[in-house]
Order: sequence, then C-alpha cells, then structure tokens
Amino acid sequence: MPTPLTASEIRRKYIDFFVKKHEHTEIRSSSLIPENDPTVLFTTAGMHPLVPYLLGEAHPSGTRLVDYQKCLRTDDIDEVGDSTHCTFFEMLGNWSLGDYFKEGAIKMSFEFLTSPVEEGGLGLDADKLMVSCFAGDDDAPRDDEAANVWESLGFKRAENAKSGDKRLIFFYGKKDNWWGPAGKTGPCGPDTEMFYAMEGAEFGPESDPANNKKFVEIWNDVFMQYFKKEDGTFEPLKQQNVDTGMGLERVTAIMQGVSSFFETELYLPLREKIRELATGEKHAEGDELVQSERIVADHMRAAVFIMGDPWGVTPSNTDQGYILRRLLRRAIRHGKKLGVEGHFTNTLGAIVVDMYEDVYPELAANRERILEQLKLEEEKFQRTIEKGLKEMNKIWQADNEEALKKPVTAGDKAFFVYETYGFPIEMIEEELGKNGYTVDKDAFRAAFEKAKEEHQSKSRAGAEQKFAGGLADHGDESKKLHTATHLLHEALKQVLGKDVNQKGSNITHERLRFDFNYAQKMTPDQLAEVERIVNEQINRELPVSFEMMTVDEAKRVGAVGLFGDKYGEQVKVYSIGDFSKEICGGPHVSNTSELKGFKIKKEEASSAGVRRIKAVIGEAATQ
Repeated sequence: MPTPLTASEIRRKYIDFFVKKHEHTEIRSSSLIPENDPTVLFTTAGMHPLVPYLLGEAHPSGTRLVDYQKCLRTDDIDEVGDSTHCTFFEMLGNWSLGDYFKEGAIKMSFEFLTSPVEEGGLGLDADKLMVSCFAGDDDAPRDDEAANVWESLGFKRAENAKSGDKRLIFFYGKKDNWWGPAGKTGPCGPDTEMFYAMEGAEFGPESDPANNKKFVEIWNDVFMQYFKKEDGTFEPLKQQNVDTGMGLERVTAIMQGVSSFFETELYLPLREKIRELATGEKHAEGDELVQSERIVADHMRAAVFIMGDPWGVTPSNTDQGYILRRLLRRAIRHGKKLGVEGHFTNTLGAIVVDMYEDVYPELAANRERILEQLKLEEEKFQRTIEKGLKEMNKIWQADNEEALKKPVTAGDKAFFVYETYGFPIEMIEEELGKNGYTVDKDAFRAAFEKAKEEHQSKSRAGAEQKFAGGLADHGDESKKLHTATHLLHEALKQVLGKDVNQKGSNITHERLRFDFNYAQKMTPDQLAEVERIVNEQINRELPVSFEMMTVDEAKRVGAVGLFGDKYGEQVKVYSIGDFSKEICGGPHVSNTSELKGFKIKKEEASSAGVRRIKAVIGEAATQ
C-alpha cells in the first residue's frame, strides 16, 4: 500500500519536486473564470490561463512552470454522487514552454510517481503502473517517440506481452490519448496517460486500463505539438510545449488507500457536519443517503470557490451565476432529503473556507460575502418552493374526477416544474400523490428523462453557438475586442468613478461583454460619454505596448491590477498610449486605430451590484 499522505502534503510535495529538482518556477492558481475565453464558462483545465504562452508569447516566469490550479466541470453534474465524479477539483500541473519535451516530461513523471516519499516522490510501485500513448490517425502519426521513452524506463508494448505481464504500453485513438484544442481552433496534441492498478486488477495485454475500472488514471502528459486550424486540419506548432495534469482529489484517494476521494479529508469534514445537521426525518436511505451526502458536500465546495473567486460571481439566471444557483439549489434539495432542517449552506460554506483559506487566501478575503450570499440564496429558494407548489397544483389541476383516475405520465410537465422551480422528480411525485393523482412511475420517469434529454441537447447546441470562437484561437477580431475592453475599463472609471472595476469578461468574434461593479443603471448621458471617450482614443491612433515589471512596480505606475499575483513576481503591463495601463496576459492589437469604432449595444444588470455592457467595434459600430 502507498504511504498515506494528506492532500496538503501531496500538493506541496508536487510543487517542491519540480521547483527544487527540475528548476521550475511556481505560479499561482488563476481565476476559476477564464479571462476573455468564450469557449467555456469556467476554467476546466490548467492550460486555459496559459494559452497565450502556449502559442509563443514569453511567460514572465520563464519556460518551466509548475502550479496547482482551481478547476470546475459541470458536464457530468448529474453523475455527481457516485465514487468518481465531482465538479470542483484541483489540478496539479507542470509546464514546458518550448523547453523539454516528451523524454523530459515522461521521465520526470515516472520519477515523481515512483521515487521514495523521503526523496520527494510518491513512492508508488512501478509494477502497478500501466501507460497509454496515441495510436495515430490521418491527422497525426502513432506516438512511437513517447512509447520509446517508456520502453527505456522498463515498460513493454502490450502487443508484445503475455498474460500477467506488468508495466505495459497500450495505444488508443483520439478519444483517449489526444488533448485539445480548448476551442474550435488552438494548440493540441497527443498525450500519454498513466494508470494505477487498484486491488483486484489483473495484468497483461487484455487489461485495457483505459476501459477497466480496476485501473485509475493518475496522470496525463499532453504534448502540444500541433495547431488545429479553422478548416479542421492540423499543422505543427513552432513552439512545442508540455502540459501535464494530475488530479489532486484522485491521487489523494490512491495514496490513502480508499475507494473514493469522498472518503478523504477533502470531503469528510463536510460529510460529518451534514450528518450532524440531519436530525429531521430522512427521505433517503442506504446508497441513496450516501449519494445525497456526497452531492451536498461536492456542490458546497464548488459553490464556495465560485463565490470566493476574484470575479465575485453571485447566483443569477445566466452564465456562471446560473451554474452557481443550480449547484446551490441541488445541494439544498439533497440536504432536505437527508432531513436537514432550516438554513445550512452558510454553515457548510464556513467549513469550506476554513479548510482552504491557507491555500487560497481569496476565500478568507471574501468570507463575509460568501456566507451572506449563501444565506440570501437559500431564503430565495424557499420562497421559490412555496410559489412552485401553488403553480404545480394549477398545472395538473383536473377538469373532472375521471382525470384523477388516470395514471400521470406527462413528463414534459414534470420537467417544466423541475427546471422552473428546482423540484426533483421525487418531490413532484410526492406532491401529485398528496393531491389525489396516481402516478405510473416508470412511464412518468421515462417521459421526464426524454424531456430532460431534449432540453440538454438544445442547450448544448445553443452553447456551441454562443461560445464559438474567441481568444482561444487568437483571431484578429478577438484581439481587437480584447484591446477595446481596456479602453472601456478606463472610460468607465473616468465616467463612473475610480472604484469601478472589471468583474468579468467574455469575447466572441462579434462582440465584447464586460461586467463591472456599479450599483445602479447607467444613464443615457453616461453611456454616451463612455462611448465618446473610447472612440476618442481610437481616433488618436494610440500605440499599444507592454513592459515586464514586478507587481509592486506595476502598482507604482498606476496599472490596474485585477490579477496582481497571477503570474508570480513578474507581470506584463500593457499601456495604450497615455490613456490606460493594465496588467494582462491576453493578445492585443498594436494600435487603437485598428478598432475603427466603438458602440455600446446594451447595458443591463448582471447580478447584485454588477452591471454588464455589450459592445461592438469596427463596421458593426456604425450600424
């Protein structure tokens, strides 16, 4: 069995291994909200904040980097509650920006996994490791280069092995051994994955680790050597990069010899408090009870990190705020299912802040706001439930007594109630029963799931259209719009006051969207003045340039520092003539004249205390 290590010990051991043994520089975790990347609502992988540097820009901290990055994925939100799915997680990663490549990355990974704990590694048994490489296709060849490195470390290709053999190399297609791009275009490439054999695993060429639950993927080394173009073809990148990812939650479970990360200290304090609070009548039992406990713990972790982010996301009905609201309401529903009475989310929220404030100080800085927002959302949800119960009775109200005798099967109505008021299917069935309806549960649930799948399909299609393109591929229009956000930011400060700061940004090929803190709706005169100031800077044909400096130097020259500790000691400060200075890592045009014009299309509320502007540039600004 591996040497038991806590998550904090693993996190620190990983950073120290690459900093002290392999000359990497530690960089801080970036925001959970991707900066100007419209392809995703949240940072889903460690590479998102580093896209400019993967494409060739010089990173302030050099070519060898290491970090632990906050990540959040909601694609599998309905699967949370089993032993493997979670929403918020931490990704440990090391990076080579045009420095070492496949041989260096693989040997470092193997060294960290198998070196004794007292020598800085995890001390895992190499004979319990299986690896995979890219099999090749019409876009890129079989990755024999990576496989050859594994062979030099004592591994053997599965096609040359016999039953019972260990340390094997398997080859898989793009589905399993290719990463990226993050958007429709961008850096991508083959990867090599490392799997750890759990108790009961059988070895040999038939073990098929990528599709065998007895093998757990523990690490992934991505070799970004291609750029996917808009026409779908791939071309070699001038700068070859390495991007690795090791999930902290998963490796902690392996090191502690437990079956799931829900059994580690990353979740147990929350689960214990949930059990303590669940003094009322429980509506869940057995596996269902465990699932609800896990859902509440997972969703509360995710919600606290979203609200504690520097962007200051609050529950709303759009974008990140919608996901936050959905997570919180799902946690509340499952809390009630466990018999938790009264308000409880702020109690659990305080535990999450206490658990992580030393690692992520932004949680401590935003503690008061996080707990207040949790309380407000829980109160709002209670009012929604009360209203929903009344509306639900109207929806199913029978015209005559005969209707009551017919089993209910209308899944579209059930889904409407579920989506609008947050009622789980069990609650809908229970309320219908109270009102005299009989429910054909199998038919009812089947119809409900069909309506749900249709909704999700439409949502995915809408999201693909909504988040198409953007800075992930560094298109010219995106660069222009990104530069325009700097002008807009400074213009808002001049018109509304210096306390106005950016609270979010989203850019597509067609428009920019900019969120900022401000208590009331802007007047037509204020909007007109902001437009005038921005267009004035465009007409002045101001040069755009950047300088490398420390955070303290950036503050001294008056730069706006939304991400002051994001890149370590050295940061890029972009200057637009004598008009604005801002710490930023994104791509920009070289002169404001390239923007041609600027027009505000809409100003609206985004969330409590946050306003949103949508604007266009160029020819669209004259229409």
